[in-house]
Amino acid sequence: MDSDKGLFQNLVVVEFASVLAGPSVGQFFAEMGAEVIKIESPKTQGDVTRRWKLPSESPSNSVSAYFASANWGKKSVVLDLSSEEGKELVYKIITGADVALVSFKPGDAEKLQMDYATLSQHNPRLLYGHITGYGSEVPRAGYDAVLQAEAGFMFLNGEPDGPPVKMPVALIDLLAAHQLKEGLLAGLYRREKTGLGQYIEVSLLKAAISSLANQATNFLVGGIDPQRMGSEHPNIVPYGTVYRTEDGKEVVLAVGDDRQFQALCRVLGEPELAQNDQYQTNWQRVLHRDSLNHKLRELVSRVPQKELLEALVAQHVPAGAVHSVSEALTQPLVQSQLLTNGEGKPQGVRQIAFTGPASTHFAISEPPRLGQHTWQVLQEKTGVSGSEMQELAQKKLIFPAESGNL
Repeated sequence: MDSDKGLFQNLVVVEFASVLAGPSVGQFFAEMGAEVIKIESPKTQGDVTRRWKLPSESPSNSVSAYFASANWGKKSVVLDLSSEEGKELVYKIITGADVALVSFKPGDAEKLQMDYATLSQHNPRLLYGHITGYGSEVPRAGYDAVLQAEAGFMFLNGEPDGPPVKMPVALIDLLAAHQLKEGLLAGLYRREKTGLGQYIEVSLLKAAISSLANQATNFLVGGIDPQRMGSEHPNIVPYGTVYRTEDGKEVVLAVGDDRQFQALCRVLGEPELAQNDQYQTNWQRVLHRDSLNHKLRELVSRVPQKELLEALVAQHVPAGAVHSVSEALTQPLVQSQLLTNGEGKPQGVRQIAFTGPASTHFAISEPPRLGQHTWQVLQEKTGVSGSEMQELAQKKLIFPAESGNL
């Protein structure tokens, strides 16, 4: 194996998924060296996120900023799956594939004959990763914002006296994507032992519930139904709390134990605060949250942000500046996480955040234009001739060759 081309350089992934969850998994495999073929519909003009654009973006470009968040390293094939010709071409591609990624609403895959039972007949080694909203038995589409509401995230997010607030990213989609990656990697390991593929399903609802973590067990074990607390933590103080420094900037503290709290008080010039009967232990600090926060706000407001953070880091007290997205992306430590276009300009973020021999960074192609690789992939994977593809294009089952320039 050529390590410069990734651990999965011989893996073929066929992606029928759209929006964020499934495509994030597809980009993960592309970053690991797999060949990822994204099947897009000519009827819908491809993945809907191609048209989710900011006012600053060109309306004619088929690669939007949103689309670029999860589609690097892929090949775009426009193909009408509702046609018999389209189905047969996909079946030929699937014969040589390892993984299928789908996000069909339950029942739609069967209507299109793209379900696991059908595709596995063409390839028994196929791993079929299906992201649903509520499970394969519930014919209801899943949407991140709705799941954030139904799984308790919106209720918990926001200020105590304010309304529920949606997370600023499609968090449930991303959590489901991670679950599906784990399931597929486990499936690949199982296939090495048995030679067999399998159906792997992740619902947005279950991914969300599994990620409630301590908030779920606060209710299940402690009997307390968690409430909105802004940036506060129900179990730890001061943790997640935002304070304003002397120069009007913001810092967040994440003090997880008593020794860290003692160091915090020393840095702030009031070591005796840590010996106060109300604040000596985390349990006491949770009980007296309001009075402690009032005191800490006063102390933090006396010190400039840079000076305070340098002192806290030196004393191993968890703390950081509150960054904007632009500030976060310009940090030196995150530059290796950014994907650059042919001109060397950062245009995307890597899905892979771990390091090790299996995660060698190598150049991957930019997000594909709609239908960019249709003719190439169909010729390579199905053996269809140029004249046959011309006929398919005339029937509007695929795009004409020049449409790859969109």
